[in-house]
Amino acid sequence: MHIVLPGALPDPEAARALLPHLHETAPTFTGWLSRSRARLRTVDPAVSACTAFEHWQLERAGFQPDAKQNLSAGLGPLWAQDRSIAPDQPVWLAELVHMAPTQTSTAMLASDVLRITPDQSVALFESAQTLFEGTGFQLHHDGDRRWRIEAPASFALHSASPALVAATSVNDWWPQQEAARPWRRLVNEIQMLWFGHPVNASRQNQGLPPVNGLWLFGGGRAEQLRNAALPEQAPCYEALQAPFMAQDWAGWLAALAELEAQVFLPLRQQGMQPVLVLAGRNQLATLEPRTLARWTQWLPGSRNTWSKWWSYRN
Repeated sequence: MHIVLPGALPDPEAARALLPHLHETAPTFTGWLSRSRARLRTVDPAVSACTAFEHWQLERAGFQPDAKQNLSAGLGPLWAQDRSIAPDQPVWLAELVHMAPTQTSTAMLASDVLRITPDQSVALFESAQTLFEGTGFQLHHDGDRRWRIEAPASFALHSASPALVAATSVNDWWPQQEAARPWRRLVNEIQMLWFGHPVNASRQNQGLPPVNGLWLFGGGRAEQLRNAALPEQAPCYEALQAPFMAQDWAGWLAALAELEAQVFLPLRQQGMQPVLVLAGRNQLATLEPRTLARWTQWLPGSRNTWSKWWSYRN
């Protein structure tokens, strides 16, 4: 059995500050770390255009990018809810986002933190749909947070996953290619349309940021996913990811405590220790249980070896 924990590898400085609180917060988790053999590797988001967790998901699904694609292109067919799409058809997704200028760039909030309701998504979809007429792009509702875009056959775009853009800057990933001009023009029109939309007026009254843009990504094909269905024995628990991305370490510890009570402790009580996959900003760690001779537990520091790689990664 595998357990995947995105957001479980804080950057070293934060990890060192969290270290004194880990055992008290999640004794089962730290016990597993102390009894596991760790394999760490670094991934490069600048090349893959996705987060480390998404990198793992795409590798697990067997996505094979074409020569002109980055790895994140596979998120389109991997995340699309419409399973009737032809396997050789590029799958583009547009995530509902909030964009806001900063002093030096533009920041973005992805849909996972926007609390978009089904009714809000439908209302925004219906208003945007008229703008797509005659553009060569077609809009399909594919869920509350993401819609599917059917693009012209010649359309090509190097884009990044919304989670990576939210963790960096829109300016780093805003498509500048000539081929992207029609899409950029369409996005600008959508932003103007939604500026005074009743959905955003209601959100403002609730103290929520407006949904004021779409972020296009994907472009891969279902036939490029060699193993599209993740096995059931590899559940992903994403409770750590949001506080990790926000660098809210009090919230991170609270989420870890919930995982300890609801996931880790029940498994330990059943005598189970899973293989752990931990994801950080640009690193992945796979921890496999190891059987140690009983006497090794008395070696100085033997049970704390994990803390060195967890908090002092290069």
